Amino acid sequence: MIEIEKGTANVYEDLGLADAAEMQVKATLAAKIGEIIKHRRLTQLQAAEILGIPQPKLSGMLRGQFRGISEAKMLECMNRLGRDVEIVVHKPSRSRATGRTSVVFA
Repeated sequence: MIEIEKGTANVYEDLGLADAAEMQVKATLAAKIGEIIKHRRLTQLQAAEILGIPQPKLSGMLRGQFRGISEAKMLECMNRLGRDVEIVVHKPSRSRATGRTSVVFA
């Protein structure tokens, strides 16, 4: 019999990575950037030019290799793709010792 372990909503946390929350945010942003590029029918070369990053770096980011790309750069990419980015900081609904970061698309 195969034993199945229930994971969390964050695969990086399940893997025990120290920067799991940051990696989840980056993964969400990278997926959305890829979705926008696909929707606009841009080649990676065209998209890289719009985003101001080298095409190999864009290719890596879209394949989940985004350790060398900051969250700020990814947010800038969203702006360059015509998206407004709004950062909202609020008090959590229940008391926690630390806050959390998430990405929500409207």
